[in-house]
Amino acid sequence: MKILLIGEYSRLHNSLKEGLMALGHEVSIVGTGDAFKGFPVDFSIAPKVFDSNGLSRFLNKVFFRLFKTDLEDLEKGWYFSRLLPRLKGYDVVQLINSNAIETLPSWQIKMYRKLFDQNGKKFLLVCGEEPPIIEELLKNKMKYSILTPYFQNPKLKNLYSYTLKYTTAPYKKLYDFVASEVNGIITSDLDYKIPMDLQNIKNTFIPNPINTNKIAFVENSVSDKIVIFHGINRLSSVKKGNAYFEEALEIIREKYSEKVEILKVESVPYKEYIKLYDKAHILLDQVFGYDQGYNALEAMASGKVVFTGAESEFTTHFGLNKPINVNAVPDSLKIAQNLSHLIENPSEVTAIGKRAREFILKEHEYKMIAQRYLDAWNK
Repeated sequence: MKILLIGEYSRLHNSLKEGLMALGHEVSIVGTGDAFKGFPVDFSIAPKVFDSNGLSRFLNKVFFRLFKTDLEDLEKGWYFSRLLPRLKGYDVVQLINSNAIETLPSWQIKMYRKLFDQNGKKFLLVCGEEPPIIEELLKNKMKYSILTPYFQNPKLKNLYSYTLKYTTAPYKKLYDFVASEVNGIITSDLDYKIPMDLQNIKNTFIPNPINTNKIAFVENSVSDKIVIFHGINRLSSVKKGNAYFEEALEIIREKYSEKVEILKVESVPYKEYIKLYDKAHILLDQVFGYDQGYNALEAMASGKVVFTGAESEFTTHFGLNKPINVNAVPDSLKIAQNLSHLIENPSEVTAIGKRAREFILKEHEYKMIAQRYLDAWNK
């Protein structure tokens, strides 16, 4: 089949592409590369004029204040509109988000109409924020979510501008249009499947694909200091609960100064990020999750112990009776206690790392997951 994947935020579509190509299919990705992360794409719509420093950045800020429109978003839409006549003849088109082009919602609807008309089946992949997801989370009925810091402190509203835009009429209309046009909706992990189910929206759950051929497993043995890695994306640090990790690390730094090494990095490109955590035994990923995101899964594939989402909903779904990671909850003292246990019992670090790799091979192996996508698309 000939397959077109629109958007890339985490390397999900790249790993899916690799799996599909290994099964003999032709695949192309359209996207921006997601800013500083720099993910590979076949057709780039990344802004070049208004994604720079200096005068263009200043002009963009002034334009946004006057017209509430981001010139970067307009530039992305312009590049996609120029590319659109070439994006035809695909058997399957999959959007990584209803807002996959990342431009004005009304303009996206027009471009999607043409894109859908000139191709075969179309699908929406829900692996991030969407109107029904945010609508459900705003009910504040779950034990916690990415919106928990906002509920606790409404003054954080400005930090949630990206999230809350999905509650506005233009983005709801965009989602409704896409949902009405696609042949199916796919969810990538339980953090999205759970709220979609609560909203009574039919979806097919397919775990994230991880290319284990590209990620070497190294036995996570401890011979000297335990190395703890904390990577921070400042654009989403509040939603990921990084403050809890930072508080826990202060406790660990004071308690085990001779036994640990703490690595902290902020907003680095994907390739650099992977290299930086290579020497780590433990990776701190996110707090407000029920399942694992992409960074966590790749780290688990390499044998790291990852503090991330691993709630009872997750362990029940996958039938787990031994830990394959550490469930990170919004409690810095609890996180510090779990870190202390691993520091004082380094054999546990090795054992969890081995089980993590086995879990990824069983549930996330990229060619197996690619086949599950093919099965869903062919239904």
